[in-house]
Amino acid sequence: MRTSTTVLLAAAVALLLVTAARGDDDGGCEKEDAAAGRDRARARALKVAAFFSIMVCGALGCGLPVLGRRVSALRPDGDVFFLIKAFAAGVILATGFIHILPDAFEKLTSDCLAGGPWKDFPFAGFGAMVGAIGTLVVDTLATGYFTRAHFKKDTAAASAVTAAAVADQEKQSAAAMQHHHHHDDGEEHEGHVHVHTHATHGHAHGSSALVAAVGEDDKEQTLRHRVISQVLELGIVVHSVIIGISLGASQSPDTIKPLVVALSFHQMFEGMGLGGCIVQAKFKARSIVTMILFFCLTTPAGIAVGVGISSVYNENSPTALVVEGLLNSVAAGILVYMALVDLLAEDFMNPRVQGRGKLQLGVNVSMLAGAGLMSMLAKWA
Repeated sequence: MRTSTTVLLAAAVALLLVTAARGDDDGGCEKEDAAAGRDRARARALKVAAFFSIMVCGALGCGLPVLGRRVSALRPDGDVFFLIKAFAAGVILATGFIHILPDAFEKLTSDCLAGGPWKDFPFAGFGAMVGAIGTLVVDTLATGYFTRAHFKKDTAAASAVTAAAVADQEKQSAAAMQHHHHHDDGEEHEGHVHVHTHATHGHAHGSSALVAAVGEDDKEQTLRHRVISQVLELGIVVHSVIIGISLGASQSPDTIKPLVVALSFHQMFEGMGLGGCIVQAKFKARSIVTMILFFCLTTPAGIAVGVGISSVYNENSPTALVVEGLLNSVAAGILVYMALVDLLAEDFMNPRVQGRGKLQLGVNVSMLAGAGLMSMLAKWA
């Protein structure tokens, strides 16, 4: 899964929402042009503030773990890093359960959806289940694919090293034989040279095997974290596009004002979780910058799109409700799966955490703090 795939998906989500919310108003669900508290000039100013605030907070949250690599206390194998990641995982879990899933249920059970099967079946819960199962499939298939690819590459490299070692051994044997013919030192001298050569070769081979085994384990972990970080960004991006467009299309300052603060913290905390995964994935500098920039700019770009279509966008139109509801439910499933399986379970079962009572207590408290704070933000966003 490449970042370009995520970019295309975000663009598709934005286009889908833009086209879905035009011109299919229905009775009491039409756009509220005379809504109380509407003030276009004030709303526009708040949207500009939201654009920069969300972008900066997202960059701050995502960049802290990345820049923290230069601080010993924030290294991926340090205790503080475990605490930060547990906090961020709690945030992501609460985002899925408290922010996105209830919104999906609200959209798909709206009174504006008079016709169709939307009230006869819990499509929001079904979408979340599909999102979670889909993430599991992508997670395992991608990890398996990259692991097999690297295994083949390592096997080929190991075969080349073995062939080189055999050739080197044959050269040494030939040199020893030649040395025997040129010097009449007896069989004892020849045997000494031969045994010494094999001992040296055996020692080198044993060390190489140990290094290879450690390196292989490290590679597997790195590949795993790369898949995790990219799938996590995928889930976050879907939700970010939706909330960005909804905020940008709103014309009520009373609605926008609390959203600016809440969504800024929202992006910062989510960025911490994503940044932690990016650090552990050991991406190259260019990939790190691309992923961080994409995360930081997704919601602001959604706000810009929302501002541009605010005159024609109707979030209460049946098609828009269905599209937003289904996308939100799938995004909720992705984030819940990622938080529980790939973030919390992996870190909480880490031997370092399991072997130290204080650290185990710390990560539990940190996770509860993240989930609690994010749940509180649901009052405003």
